[in-house]
Amino acid sequence: MRRSLSRALLAPLAALLVVGSAAPALAQPAASARSADASPSADAVWQPKPAPLTTPWTNQVSPTNALPEYPRPQLVRPDWQNLNGVWEFAGATNLDDPPIGRPLAEGVLVPYAIESALSGIKRHEDSMFYRRTFTVPAGWDGRRVKLNFGAVTWESRVWVNGTQVGTHTGGFDPFSFDITGALRGGANEIVVGVNSPVDGQRYPIGKQRRNPSGIWYTPASGIWQTVWLEPVATNHITRLDTTPDVPAGVLDLVVQGSAGRQVQAQVLSGGQVVGTASGTVGQHLRVPVPNARLWSPDDPFLYDLRVTMAGGDAVTGYFGMRSLGKAVIGGVTRPLLNGDFVFQLGTLDQGYWPDGVYTAPTDAALRSDLEQQKALGFTMVRKHIKVEPARWYYWADRLGLMVWQDMPSVDSVDEAPNSHANYESELRRMIEHLKGITSIVQWVPFNEGWGEYDAGRITDLVRSLDNTRLINHNSGSNCCVSDPDPGNGDVIDDHAYQMSSGTRQPDGRIAVLGEYGGLGRRITGHEYQPGEGFAYGDLYPDENSLTSRYVTITEEVGRFVQTRGLSASVYTEPYDVENEVNGFHTYDRQVLKVDAERVRAVNQRVLARARGTEVGRDELVSLKVATPGFTTRFLRHQNSLARTDVLTPGSGEGATKDATYRLRPGLADSACYSLESRNFPGSYLRHSSSRVRLDANDGSALFAGDATFCARDGWGATAFESKNLPGHFLRHYNEGVYVARSGGPNPWDGAASFTRDTTWNVTIPLWRSGVDLPVDQESSLRVTTPGFTDRFLRHRDSLARTDVVGSASDATTKADATFVVRRGLADPSCYSFESRNLPGRFLRHASYRLRLDTNPNTDLFRRDATFCAQPGTGGARLASVNELGANVRHYNAEVWAASDGGAHAYDNPVSYAQDASGSFDAPWPP
Repeated sequence: MRRSLSRALLAPLAALLVVGSAAPALAQPAASARSADASPSADAVWQPKPAPLTTPWTNQVSPTNALPEYPRPQLVRPDWQNLNGVWEFAGATNLDDPPIGRPLAEGVLVPYAIESALSGIKRHEDSMFYRRTFTVPAGWDGRRVKLNFGAVTWESRVWVNGTQVGTHTGGFDPFSFDITGALRGGANEIVVGVNSPVDGQRYPIGKQRRNPSGIWYTPASGIWQTVWLEPVATNHITRLDTTPDVPAGVLDLVVQGSAGRQVQAQVLSGGQVVGTASGTVGQHLRVPVPNARLWSPDDPFLYDLRVTMAGGDAVTGYFGMRSLGKAVIGGVTRPLLNGDFVFQLGTLDQGYWPDGVYTAPTDAALRSDLEQQKALGFTMVRKHIKVEPARWYYWADRLGLMVWQDMPSVDSVDEAPNSHANYESELRRMIEHLKGITSIVQWVPFNEGWGEYDAGRITDLVRSLDNTRLINHNSGSNCCVSDPDPGNGDVIDDHAYQMSSGTRQPDGRIAVLGEYGGLGRRITGHEYQPGEGFAYGDLYPDENSLTSRYVTITEEVGRFVQTRGLSASVYTEPYDVENEVNGFHTYDRQVLKVDAERVRAVNQRVLARARGTEVGRDELVSLKVATPGFTTRFLRHQNSLARTDVLTPGSGEGATKDATYRLRPGLADSACYSLESRNFPGSYLRHSSSRVRLDANDGSALFAGDATFCARDGWGATAFESKNLPGHFLRHYNEGVYVARSGGPNPWDGAASFTRDTTWNVTIPLWRSGVDLPVDQESSLRVTTPGFTDRFLRHRDSLARTDVVGSASDATTKADATFVVRRGLADPSCYSFESRNLPGRFLRHASYRLRLDTNPNTDLFRRDATFCAQPGTGGARLASVNELGANVRHYNAEVWAASDGGAHAYDNPVSYAQDASGSFDAPWPP
């Protein structure tokens, strides 16, 4: 059954669109566009080919409405002629013999790539010709006529009435030719020759492949963005380079065009001029934007821009006022938007369509992809290995989605020197073309080392082209074929799909999770090739299991925001792509595969954690100091008083337990928090005479108020405000911890560094186990599931299982069911279980099955053999260290590392809580 987003989710988005609706009026004029008069040959008939899947917009495409919208929202002219529609087409052996005056037999629908069903061709050609005719409107007399192409892959040669008017190489950037001198009265002929061998050893192709499979997809050759004509004055504007300068309250505008010409720029809001500046082409104009309304995902407000040139040319555009940067916030290097840390919660958006391949069938489809992601609670999109049509960025600007822009890669695992000149040329043009886009906050030149070379120099090149945005030199620099990190970018970007390996921490650069997730689910009737769908991890059987896994790994993302200084995450991916079934939506955009409300809710929790207003419930945590110079210190109790000390996970059991607390619903207000001691259950942090201390809960209202703190937005992390002393916050001062009021009468109330000192990073606990087990002592783990309480965990033939064990059992069975509890091989606050009768062999999981193996002393084995003990149902549960969300569970007679409601039979949620708990009993005697 097809699912749609609920009205409750779409309502905030609708309100958001209304808020930002005034700005795009000039960028979306009631244009006087006309369809060009086409005269294809009688044999050139367009007939769409069957698409592998159809989207909701496939059947809306026709020769009369093939992307009719004005294609360039940041440089709009009122007069234009759309050349999209049916053109004549033919494959060719080369481009040396253009079919001037010769009809071509096939009909192709421009601007859909020839491999797409919508093009009507649905095959690849290395070389090809397009042909059509048009007439120039009489009202254009006296002006120059430009022929504009949004994008053509890869080499283009263009003839008008037999005269070659220009050539271009590059598959992702717009280009134009002045064709005035080649025009004649009446019908005019255009012939476009294209060479597109999909040769990634010579030029960037992104994820296109001649023989697509796996993570490589169908190529998109030929014309794949809008083609149009427009008249311009002899002296005219060619580009508007807009850079908001928020501190100065101005728009820094450079008008590109005819050299030396005078220009005037006006900034408008709601149709009213708010700022004006004049100057010359190429000069930096400082256009005032007083009391600027700043663009953000929560308020994506856009200003209109109108620019006129002496001599008659006039264009309109738009921009958003916002500032970008990075700074130490909450003790961590963070990206800034308008001076604040805003967590960038994104998706890996690859921009493929089953009907149009590289080209969305309609503008509504293009917009819908971004609307759906916004409605699920995302604030950012990583545009992966592709450059989109200008209208895609317009919708990102208008909807309020930050964008990471990848540079399409060359098809080379190893360095391909003959590609360097083309790569750098297209990289330059991509940045020049897109640097006026408000929503773009980061450039990504390389991905996972694909075609990577001279990464330090390329980073410097990007910075020389645009020093206003962050540069991520290589997303997934921990992965695959990546070169050594040059260290001169702004970002450390790791890919960790199931979150088990974590991410590197900031080193003066910003730490991000450039890809994670890859969770799969096949939907019958909505598969690109039925039965061939794959994921980057497990395939989940239903909506609930897929959503639950997304929630589990995304909650870990939230924990990493403060624990590991994580500033952004990119989920793979918003929709399936060909045989990749990792999407929230199917490839045809017909089915939402997850529970939208649960996805949005966990996304909102991550954003709240980043703001500091959410810190988790009933979780073990530690509170790390955020003040620069003191970020190795944690809040702990010692001799009943709270203080801060330098601690690490290896600081010893007593100290790390003292610095671990369980977040309980506030004793005086369940919307707030109380911090219960890990090693003194029933005792809580509370304030008394301003000093924070640990005391046993006496049940009084006074104690409840003293022990309740509300999470507030601090300096990039969490500030804890006293419930019964409003305006007083948990603050470290020297080594002590107090409730303090800025400017109050006490020494610890000093205003200097107050905001920093009252901000705490709420981290994964220094002591991770919530239940204590008898270390270096023998124990037997008894099943506590009703009806099975005579069964014990044991090993047999190296595999873990449960069997009935009793006093009459043989000695081998009893020995197999007895283990020595050891400190965790991978984490001393957790546990590992060594066989009593086979010393040196430990319980570990491999492919989720628990088994007994000899310790080879590898990192993987140590993690596989380490489990953190947590409170369970009827006993303790053993949580895997490196299979996030998995606990030791008996299923039938077997024992697995299982998730509640996961992808496998042993993840069955029925009786999960009982089956994942057990009692550590006295060992069986030898």
